[in-house]
Amino acid sequence: MSKDKLKILLLSDAASFHTERFYAELQNQGCEVLLASLEKGIPDSVTLIKKGFVKQFYYRLAVKQIKFLIKNFKPDIISAHFASGYGHIAVLAKRNSNIPLALNLWGSDILIVPKKSIFHKQKTKYALQNAQYVFADSQYLIDSAKKIFPFNSCAVIPWGVEKNIFNLYKTNLRLSQPLKIIIPRAHEHVYNNLFIVKSLKDLILADKIKLRFPAFGSLYESFKEEATKLVGDKIQYYEKAERQEFLKLASEHDIYLSASLSDSSPVSLIEAMALGLIPVVMNIDGVKEWVSNKNGFLFEHESASLATVIEKLLHASQDFSQLRETNKNKVLKSALFENNIAEQILIFKSLVEITK
Repeated sequence: MSKDKLKILLLSDAASFHTERFYAELQNQGCEVLLASLEKGIPDSVTLIKKGFVKQFYYRLAVKQIKFLIKNFKPDIISAHFASGYGHIAVLAKRNSNIPLALNLWGSDILIVPKKSIFHKQKTKYALQNAQYVFADSQYLIDSAKKIFPFNSCAVIPWGVEKNIFNLYKTNLRLSQPLKIIIPRAHEHVYNNLFIVKSLKDLILADKIKLRFPAFGSLYESFKEEATKLVGDKIQYYEKAERQEFLKLASEHDIYLSASLSDSSPVSLIEAMALGLIPVVMNIDGVKEWVSNKNGFLFEHESASLATVIEKLLHASQDFSQLRETNKNKVLKSALFENNIAEQILIFKSLVEITK
């Protein structure tokens, strides 16, 4: 290990705010980090050249470039994010070296990608099989990954929230009339946003609730068209914004609502709990480590089930202060981002010492 700083080669999507946060906090905690990515986003990252005419070959053909970075940067450890992409090529690039590889799972790389084809599954398996350590944000995700390959060295560490987020914690405990609901997930098939509008159509038209959706995602235009047919102009939208700006907007709502069909401890849910919003989420395995009917509301993939939950909240007499405090304390205990990254760094250092 370097005398002054732990040197980390980070392979991840530079356009993702998860990467941005991780990269910045590693630096804040004294690490020297070189970020390499096929995506553009973070100014001082290395943008890998996309070679080939087909997107699926970009990763494989970037291996030579990563080998060059390893030779010149001389990292103590490689941190690769998303198993089937950067995890897979990290294994290929570090072959014949003793540099440890820490693999961060993001959810869809285990829950969705391996089901696309045997080729995708084998790439994912190869990354899991050759990583020295595996990180995931939930036990559910670890257990799912072990069905692909039964690795041993692993830890469950959430993508937590920064301490300053608690400055936005809701102090006004009275629910709004109409009820203000924010949906934080982009318009993609897996996030199932149109289901929400269809399920709550009558309440929206009766002005009992106000829904605010993102104005982005690959299905945004088709979603907006269908939603307008259903409820006219009664849906509100928000544009992409800096994280603090978005969190301030979210804090002005009463309820966090997600109908996602697949998840693994979503950051947006943990953020909502830290802000004091009431979580209303689809009853899927990936959220159950954070939400039960004791500290939120679960609904089934049936319109009547979601509508019943929202009706219950509309007619609730309590202010849910105990529920909010329970959620806040749960996040404080297990999901402070600064602590989560410090825990990863300690594991990084131990892996470097073992491979010396």
